Amino acid sequence: MVLDPAGAVRALNSAAGSLLPGAAPGSAVRDVAPSWLTEAHDGLDPRQATAGSPAVASGTIGERSFQARPVRRGQDVVWWLMEETGRRSAEDALAQERERAAFLSQASTALLSSLNAERCVEVTATLAARHLGDAAVFVSPPAGHRLPLALASGDGSFATRAVEADPSQVPGLAEALQGFPPVPSRWIDPAAVPDWVVPEGFEGPLGSVMVTPLPGHGVPAGALIVLRRCGRSSFTATEEVFAQLFAARAGAAISAARLYAEQAGITRTLMRELLPPALHRIDGVEFAGGYRPSGNSERVGGDFYDVHPATENGEEAMAVLGDVCGKGLEAAVLTGKIRNTLHALLPLADDHGRVLRLLNGALLTTDHARFATLVLASVTRAAGTVRLRLTSAGHPVPLIVRDGGRVDEADTRGTLIGALPEVTVTTDTVELAPGETCLLYTDGITEARGGPLGDEMFGEDRLRQALGDCAGLPAEAVVEHVQMLASAWVGDGPHDDMALVAITAPRHAHLSAVDGRTRGRYTA
Repeated sequence: MVLDPAGAVRALNSAAGSLLPGAAPGSAVRDVAPSWLTEAHDGLDPRQATAGSPAVASGTIGERSFQARPVRRGQDVVWWLMEETGRRSAEDALAQERERAAFLSQASTALLSSLNAERCVEVTATLAARHLGDAAVFVSPPAGHRLPLALASGDGSFATRAVEADPSQVPGLAEALQGFPPVPSRWIDPAAVPDWVVPEGFEGPLGSVMVTPLPGHGVPAGALIVLRRCGRSSFTATEEVFAQLFAARAGAAISAARLYAEQAGITRTLMRELLPPALHRIDGVEFAGGYRPSGNSERVGGDFYDVHPATENGEEAMAVLGDVCGKGLEAAVLTGKIRNTLHALLPLADDHGRVLRLLNGALLTTDHARFATLVLASVTRAAGTVRLRLTSAGHPVPLIVRDGGRVDEADTRGTLIGALPEVTVTTDTVELAPGETCLLYTDGITEARGGPLGDEMFGEDRLRQALGDCAGLPAEAVVEHVQMLASAWVGDGPHDDMALVAITAPRHAHLSAVDGRTRGRYTA
């Protein structure tokens, strides 16, 4: 289209004529062309109107997009209009896809940053309300007749509640909760959506509603309801596909978080049975235990101990300390079996040899190819002294700290448990005067490597010296002192499991009876 200096049309080709029906030679350009083109002509710099000059204006004519480039011919200006509708549509689509890809990346990061299921649900509802609609409701699988809901608004508000409602009240929700494709949003009547779906503070009537399932690991993780107000465009098929992509990521994250929570609960339940018990005074005798697994990230291992109180007055309490070949969870599982078996054999505890033979037979008939060493200590108190019957089955011999600091060794020996068809053991009887202690320990203490060069074992001599310094101390103090020295010796270096149990005859304890006739209790 050729324009003279006054802005009148001098000539135009057929393409310009079909694009601008009112344009004809002699007509004013401002009367027949869009404003963006006339403003570009009025503000044209002569230096811009040269051959090959870039576009100086762009805009739309109807639903089509154009670029305008001027070329000066004498006093006239020739305007060339090049359509760029396809290119702009492609650029808009590419920008939209980039935004969606960035959102999905952000959503994945936010969802995977926590293994807390409630936090993942909150993130899902909040992101959906902010980027997909004006509000969003996450519906968890029904719990009986109640539907757990998490409701979020675009302004950032979030709330949870549970309602007694039928999912079929929302078209597509029941199917989505079962993992089936939902009803398309264009088939959902916003006026028929029940009030429990709409978050509190949602302003304006509903304009459109979209429901999408959240697939999980084998079972649906829930469903997502996205709401838009009147005045906004309805959900398109492309937006529904995009919502399904987001829901797939959210469903996987929520399902993983729930699975982790379930497994963590199972682990806590099982761990309570595997962890060493807290020891205290039993029947006037002090018991204290210490345990350090081989790995800093582990809580259980192959070393274990237990103390079983006497079931009746005058009977012996039983202390057990053992070491299963190996480390980690596999060894801990076998320690659990050994502890349960020994607990079942307590009625036979008056004969240590018989208990160990029965335990040995039980281990030989299992699928485990591991063996164990352990020491049994039957404990009674009478007339201020503590009497011990000690039996070692392939285990380091118990040490006794006398009142003056002398360290004696119990005279007991025996074979491993779970390695040979026959078990041979000897039992020693030891008496502890007030303030004296018997220490049961595993070889993780004496074989702990450390020192200046990190390759020297802690050894039995250092253990004896440490025990000699503990003469007269309570059982807990003995355990803490030995543990502190062994841990300092090892430092951050590798080590085996360490376990020890101290049995101490307390000072100044006496037997008292409430009524002067019945058997009393030991008190400090």
